[in-house]
Amino acid sequence: MEVDVNRRNGRNRGRFHLRVGLKGQREAVQMSSGVTNGASDGPAAKRARLEDKESEQATVSPATMTKVEDFLLPFRLSPEKLREVSSKLRKDLIRGLGKHTHRRAPVKMLPTFVRDTPDGTENGDFLALDLGGTNFRVLHVRVEESLQKVLKMDAQVCAIPQEMMEGPGEELFDHIAACLAEFLESLELKDKVLPLGFTFSFPCEQKDIDKSILIRWTKGFACSGVEGHDVVQLLREAIKRRGDYDIGSVAMVNDTVGTMMNCAYQDQSCEIGLIIGTGTNACYMEEMRHVKRVEGDEGRMCINTEWGGFGDDGSLRDVQTEFDVEVDRSSINPGVHTFEKMISGMYLGEVARLVLIEMTKKNLLFGGEMSEALSTPDSFETRFISDIEEESTGLEHALQILTEDLGLPATPEDCELVRLVCNTLSTRSAQLCGAALAAVANRIRNNRGLNHFTTTVGVEGTVYTKHPHYSDRLEETVKALAPKCNINFIVTDDGSGKGAAMVTAVAQRLAIPSTLLEDSDGDNNEDEEEEEEEEEEED
Repeated sequence: MEVDVNRRNGRNRGRFHLRVGLKGQREAVQMSSGVTNGASDGPAAKRARLEDKESEQATVSPATMTKVEDFLLPFRLSPEKLREVSSKLRKDLIRGLGKHTHRRAPVKMLPTFVRDTPDGTENGDFLALDLGGTNFRVLHVRVEESLQKVLKMDAQVCAIPQEMMEGPGEELFDHIAACLAEFLESLELKDKVLPLGFTFSFPCEQKDIDKSILIRWTKGFACSGVEGHDVVQLLREAIKRRGDYDIGSVAMVNDTVGTMMNCAYQDQSCEIGLIIGTGTNACYMEEMRHVKRVEGDEGRMCINTEWGGFGDDGSLRDVQTEFDVEVDRSSINPGVHTFEKMISGMYLGEVARLVLIEMTKKNLLFGGEMSEALSTPDSFETRFISDIEEESTGLEHALQILTEDLGLPATPEDCELVRLVCNTLSTRSAQLCGAALAAVANRIRNNRGLNHFTTTVGVEGTVYTKHPHYSDRLEETVKALAPKCNINFIVTDDGSGKGAAMVTAVAQRLAIPSTLLEDSDGDNNEDEEEEEEEEEEED
């Protein structure tokens, strides 16, 4: 299957029109020849030349293109390799769910205690609290059953001072409670007891829908007296110390789950949430009989896969390049979040920068001339990839970025080749993400014994929404690897706000108690092995 990544181009700008296929093969189809001026003048003159002489095509010699294609070959993934990646993840999903295998599994498959998706009867006013950085948000969300809409009525952003991020935990939660009180007072809601969805974006072990134990602080936080404690209880205690208002039931929310639930209110066939932005993650509705770490076999539960850790056990070494290895080595968490570092927005730009440096050293770009900016880590931003791959303005963006932002002596030919690099990396990201999503969709279909499965994926994240071709490439990969699944995609927003309120609304409607069982380090993994065998037979 081939995907023509330039199919909507208004004009073929350059001698080579690139076609990208699932096989990872590229065809350089020679277009009309042209002559280009290689003079090394300033950025403005180069951009003017590119804009004013659009009828002239930049010529990349066949010899250079062959060398570049060979250089980029490790990033090209065949259909067989993508199927292999998908199969590896499906096995890791099973291990993460297992009572005896969870602790060693790289894909953690965390129970969320969200037992259903919206059915359209949810209604009322909710609060949402979103804490994940140096600022936190408080929101008032209204779910209108008659309109079938989730409305963000009001929101307030509160800062957390640096000293508070490192001080006693009691002070932090007192500050949160004070900001929540101020917000409620401004809306004249202080006398109402509203349920609250709490998005707490730090590593936690969730014990129930309203109980979540902080494992460790990240993102610069180091408050004492919080690690090892239930953050919902700490919030309630801070509100109780004030004594001037109260909150109702609390639902702990992962932002990926919020994305799925927000979408599911619009489209009740939505059972998968996907984030592909700065980071990446997915969640889906799993059969309770397979959630070995939670008591009970009836119904379903949303599982937060934490698939960014896929490959942390070395299973993706055969698709990692030397550039992926270097990005991981120089990151703040080497050996962790392997999959995320290969596909997400936090890392794509840096992988591209390392590729451009090596190509320059090999005299394939910029006449072999390096710049100080290109040598600076993180100077090639992921948004540059999206800009350079834009249909009609991509080459103009490339020239501006390379000459003005990075101080490189870029020619139109260099712009063509840098665009090819961007195309190659974003395609690999989309295909790997698609292979992972296909694993989830195929698992749901097999779980339910269906010949064909139709579902909707709720998506958030700038890599998916801002890149001109990413969504097409991802969706076509999923179709190829999950041919018995009909998958629709809906871009949603504010999973940690409106989605958190929806999680709370559904939890309030159901009120199903669940108990997290203790993990076992034993070797009794017969159940997990049996499930793997069943999946292989059904495929």
